[in-house]
Amino acid sequence: MGAEVVVEGLTKSFGRQTIWRDVSLTLPPGEVSAMLGPSGTGKSVFLKSMIGLLKPDAGRCEINGVDIVTCSERKLYEIRKLFGVLFQDGALFGSMNLYDNAAFPLREHTRKSESEVRRIVLEKLDMVGLTGAEKKLPGEISGGMRKRAGLARALVLDPEIILVDEPDSGLDPVRTSYISQLLMDLNAQVDATILIVTHNINLARTVPDNIGMLFRRELVMFGPREVLLTSDEPAVKQFLNGSRIGPIGMSEEKDEATMAAEQAHIDAGHHDGGTDDVRGVVPQVEPTPGLPERQAVRRRKDRVMQILHTLPPSAREGIIDSLTPEERDRYGIQSGVHATLGNRRPSPRPRNQEWQPAEGTLDTEVANLPRSDWRGGP
Repeated sequence: MGAEVVVEGLTKSFGRQTIWRDVSLTLPPGEVSAMLGPSGTGKSVFLKSMIGLLKPDAGRCEINGVDIVTCSERKLYEIRKLFGVLFQDGALFGSMNLYDNAAFPLREHTRKSESEVRRIVLEKLDMVGLTGAEKKLPGEISGGMRKRAGLARALVLDPEIILVDEPDSGLDPVRTSYISQLLMDLNAQVDATILIVTHNINLARTVPDNIGMLFRRELVMFGPREVLLTSDEPAVKQFLNGSRIGPIGMSEEKDEATMAAEQAHIDAGHHDGGTDDVRGVVPQVEPTPGLPERQAVRRRKDRVMQILHTLPPSAREGIIDSLTPEERDRYGIQSGVHATLGNRRPSPRPRNQEWQPAEGTLDTEVANLPRSDWRGGP
């Protein structure tokens, strides 16, 4: 199972410019998480800070009990071996063929024989659908193939944590769907903790178990996918719908006068350029038939059902609707629970404030799950 990543109070600045401040979240082990946010909000900076390529100004990032912000360079070097990173453009060596690109981490960080290196490299290339392409140079293949080759290289050390920076960058919607499926298939096979940075709303709605969003130098929210996908938070709603109406502007800051002018245009009949409201919990991508079931699914459901009473009503509805009859029985879901939830949506919460149970909407004992350590749960 992948490693748990605990981030607390992480802050990063470049000179006088604050990128983000007081970011706190936990990446559950073995689950797939996604980080959204407008361009320029520091999502890639967050990935680089997690792996120790950039040093935060404050806070901690703990992996397997080691705080990479304060640990020694030697310890950081060892911790980095737990990571596999897929960069936006694949970051392949142009003078090396795909085989040598994928073999590079093994030759650099291990003392494996060439026969063992060959076995591992061919296995990972096959896993990402590149069997037979190992002799090609990066300049001879498509962008989608370069992404997959970069992913194969990220996998050769059997990482516990995989960081994926905009896997859809430069790809058409069809190839993006294939990359999305590939990430879920990998999670089913290796049970690694995966964090994806993306602007692609379809990927964000269908792939991750957990979703977060960075905006205006803060983490707006992070948690189970149902929370963000049903949120009434203005920035989240605007981002999901790709609309001009909301707090996100061409530059990150948008003043009230600009918002009022744009709303006046919409009221006058101009289209805002977005889509219809896409909020709502949609089915999650499943592993390709024939692959193992994702072990994270059971762990995640156990964890989410334990905190169900702390989530907003609309998220609870989405979670309960997704349960099978067998799961309802397992978790002791009371009959008629939707009658207590109703169709109300929660009011937007202040940033960095935890959700509290909505009074009179749902009994806190709706999920009768024995308490267990979800980190190593069934």
